[in-house]
Amino acid sequence: MKSPELPYADTLKCVQCGYCLPACPTYQTTGNETQSPRGRINLVRLVAEGKISDESLLEGPIDLCLGCRACEEACPVGVPYGEILEQTRYLLREHSTKRGLGQRVQTAIYRHLLPDKGRLNLLGDFIWFYQQTIGRWRLMNRLLPLREFVEIMPKIEGPIVRRRKESKESIHARQGNKKVMFFRGCIMDVMFSSINRQTTELLRHLGWSPIVPEEQTCCGALHAHAGDLEFSKELAKKNIMAFEASGARVIVHNAGGCGAMLYEYKHLFEGDSEWAERARKFSDSVQDISQIVASSEQGKFAKAVDAVVTYQCSCHLNHVEKVKSEPVQVIKNLPGVTYKQLPNGTSCCGSAGIYNLVHRKEADAILQAKMSDVKKVNAQVLVTSNPGCYLQMKLGIHQAGLSKQTRVVHLVELLAEASGTAD
Repeated sequence: MKSPELPYADTLKCVQCGYCLPACPTYQTTGNETQSPRGRINLVRLVAEGKISDESLLEGPIDLCLGCRACEEACPVGVPYGEILEQTRYLLREHSTKRGLGQRVQTAIYRHLLPDKGRLNLLGDFIWFYQQTIGRWRLMNRLLPLREFVEIMPKIEGPIVRRRKESKESIHARQGNKKVMFFRGCIMDVMFSSINRQTTELLRHLGWSPIVPEEQTCCGALHAHAGDLEFSKELAKKNIMAFEASGARVIVHNAGGCGAMLYEYKHLFEGDSEWAERARKFSDSVQDISQIVASSEQGKFAKAVDAVVTYQCSCHLNHVEKVKSEPVQVIKNLPGVTYKQLPNGTSCCGSAGIYNLVHRKEADAILQAKMSDVKKVNAQVLVTSNPGCYLQMKLGIHQAGLSKQTRVVHLVELLAEASGTAD
């Protein structure tokens, strides 16, 4: 690896103070310096300076990073850790000469499944069919790989319901004066299509007319996190063009991970004379659904929730998009809610895209610590704002034997209940 290609200048900004250590989940669970932001940055710097010639020493620590970005907020000198991480992953990927079967399958899924709405719908049809037939027998689920995730997976809406939803959205997009564009995502639109539908219903309830551009595609977050920055840029360009055509000034999302990527398009195209300004305008239009709700009339939520509620924030929504107070504010304002703050509720749950699938041991260690905090609040409802967090927290609740006591919901589901727009 040629040292000038690594983000060497950014690594020099790190003063090795250690303020990032308490904020880093992998350091907290392993106690290993190379599994901390400070340690990873130091390794990148040493490789760039030629003091370490074995690149494999970088691969492990970089691969095991969650990318939660909590260290950036803890850092007193503003080290751009996220940029260092993704640029290093990009270069390691580009210079890799040995790509195993797992990496090739991952690339195929990222490039040929996630951006393809037709293929995603077919996948959704298959999962729905499985859940309606063979999946009803729990013994069959236990024979599958990742069986715990299969058991806590949300019920997929049927093919007819999901396709009828698209037709309904296109009709409602022509009604009303306050226009807002809705980013539906790829996984959200298949695995959590009911939450997407509740989001558009909620927006209409609040006086907005949601527009759902048909040409939109995957946000590119998983690609960027895996080091496939060039393909991530191609997806970003498609989304920018799709949303520019609608003419609306607000782009709303309901998934923290997707929202953070949309927000970072302006950084993705820095220095690009053709796309930089278009990306900046796009990113500046992005808002989380909680921001829309927080600025709306509270009288729109009249149905009492009557529950003890806590909130596990999305790392990227909190640390990257900087949406911090709005989700909690919205929850607290709902009638009947007794809000209890989750200890360490801003720390990562261990989901991190597909981290909990490819690094089960490390993710489980983080999740067990998270469940210890969940038990302290004794909440009836645990709210999340990202699909990965939703599944990870639901898995943790299941493993801890708390399923009868605590239900996990997406923020939109709770808002739909309180507004009377739930299915």
